[in-house]
Amino acid sequence: MPPDRRKYRRSLGERRYRKLFIIATEGVKTEPQYFAILNDHSSVIHLDCIKSKHHSSPLQVMKRMEDRLRQENLKNSDEAWLVVDKDQWTDEQLAQLYTWSQDADNYGFALSNPKFEYWLLLHFEDGAKISSLNQCSIRLKKHLPDYNNKHLDSRKITSDMIKNAIRRAKVRDNPPCEDWPRTFGSTTVYKLIESILSERP
Repeated sequence: MPPDRRKYRRSLGERRYRKLFIIATEGVKTEPQYFAILNDHSSVIHLDCIKSKHHSSPLQVMKRMEDRLRQENLKNSDEAWLVVDKDQWTDEQLAQLYTWSQDADNYGFALSNPKFEYWLLLHFEDGAKISSLNQCSIRLKKHLPDYNNKHLDSRKITSDMIKNAIRRAKVRDNPPCEDWPRTFGSTTVYKLIESILSERP
């Protein structure tokens, strides 16, 4: 965490200059690379992406978040989000993450079904008729041929594409799910992205 963010305070209050989003992800590479695109080091927000050295279960993602929140002074204006994939995880496992997200108004839980790559796919197309993990990857590679070993080229993602992904995700999440998307080919990552973008000028 940059030391200047801890020390800087507005003269008219105690809030930091930059709103903090703490994001704990299941993925090791793709999610941190994606959220780095949205990080605003010079303006009003700061994204602190907690990642693991290895793929981890949803409960391990939650534990990393809990560990961070014990160290971080999270203000009411800041937000903490868990971001995971549906994959093979059970409803019982995911329910624990959803329950955690209900503990505070500034906690959130975002899930992609089947995986985060589906959220990326929505930057390029409507994501219809996805019926398998492999199909999701194949469709994404049509738009990102260089997407190998989960390396995401940030130059291929524009602000307009992000807005289109939000719009398409909302179409798929209709009516909006209360906890997490059960339907294959849907994601609630758009809720987190909307919250991040709402803080920008």
